Amino acid sequence: MRDGAAAADIRVLILAGGMSYEHEVSLKSGRRAADALQRLGYACEVRDLDGELLPALQEFPPDVVLPLVHGSPGEDGSLQAVLELSDIPIVGTGSIGARRAWNKITAKDLLRSAGIPTPDWTSMPRQAFSDFGARKLLDRIAAKMGLPLVVKPNQGGSGLGVHAVHKEDDFPSAMMGCFSYSDEALIESFVEGRDIAVGVVDLGDGPTALPPVEIAPLHGDYDYAARYNPGATRWTVPAKLDEAAAARAAALAVEVHRTLGLGDMSRVDLIVDDAGEIQVLEANVAPGTTETSLLPMAIEAAGLDFGEVLATLVRRAKARA
Repeated sequence: MRDGAAAADIRVLILAGGMSYEHEVSLKSGRRAADALQRLGYACEVRDLDGELLPALQEFPPDVVLPLVHGSPGEDGSLQAVLELSDIPIVGTGSIGARRAWNKITAKDLLRSAGIPTPDWTSMPRQAFSDFGARKLLDRIAAKMGLPLVVKPNQGGSGLGVHAVHKEDDFPSAMMGCFSYSDEALIESFVEGRDIAVGVVDLGDGPTALPPVEIAPLHGDYDYAARYNPGATRWTVPAKLDEAAAARAAALAVEVHRTLGLGDMSRVDLIVDDAGEIQVLEANVAPGTTETSLLPMAIEAAGLDFGEVLATLVRRAKARA
């Protein structure tokens, strides 16, 4: 074993579940990660995140925690801050980087400032629609930005609350759907193109891009159902990009990872248009590890073993302690 640590000597706590809308998906991620590590001899426990976490950490402190809680508080930096206060090594991204990536508006501001291409956007809190009049405000946004647009919660994942707006009559219902998941909406110019996800892992030699995954829902948008129902989406890995576009996608994913200050692993979502131009949509600090999740697909396409990758990240986290 590298890093001088035997698998049996490292107790890994995998935190999953939680109280977000992504509870069940998170539990699936946790179970699959635990299975992969247990096959390599690691002592793993999967714990559903709840209010008893702090007493549990005090009574039976693990050597390393792998947070796979999707949504808040697993991706917004809160859980990471609690673990940092408890001096427990974390696999993944720390609290500061997680906060940056979780807030899509903050992340886009940072990416644009760094010269990283990302679709034009505006944002509106729910209260603004009461203060300024919903219909008039939506008409002004549509007139200024043009259609189509994409409305998404400023904070959240798994495609929940995300709606494409192709005509003005769709705008009000899209905003209502978005506000079901977040009090602030990110309203983004729609970019026609191919959906590409690029995983990034740091196994000791710095952040490295994995083979890109192309996402093609068989019906409609890449929403929650399309992400997690087998047979609803076609994934191509490696994505069929020309050499220049593939290299550019990989470089952008690593640049996003570094710009946002992310840690051991991330997933960067991109759009590649017909001209080969690439725009960055967002980054995820707790990529799913279910049977239909993109990061494990990319790891396998790179010729790596999913369990070995997790084991390497666990050993590196333990060594950082």
